[in-house]
Amino acid sequence: MTTNSLPIKIESAPAAPGTLAALEVGQSARVQRVGGSGTLRRRLMEMGLVAGAQVTLVRIAPLGDPLQIRVRGYDLALRRAEARLVSLIVPALPAETAAPVEDPA
Repeated sequence: MTTNSLPIKIESAPAAPGTLAALEVGQSARVQRVGGSGTLRRRLMEMGLVAGAQVTLVRIAPLGDPLQIRVRGYDLALRRAEARLVSLIVPALPAETAAPVEDPA
């Protein structure tokens, strides 16, 4: 008996810049707004994802979904689709950690 092993292809929509789904592991930002509607939006806000809340991406599952974030002192797992609904204000890098600019001369 032979088995066909087909590669698994996981497709997901790209994360919009400035959303929770676009953060890099270890990166922090502040919530600007929570999108969506109805019970999902309300539930996200009940879990602490409200305007001004600091969030940090702790880790991403091996297959890319879910995301583990830290908000208000506790860890929360969200699907990427849910994370795309959360708009963030990502702080600019401080000058000392930004990539050096080479002198063209």
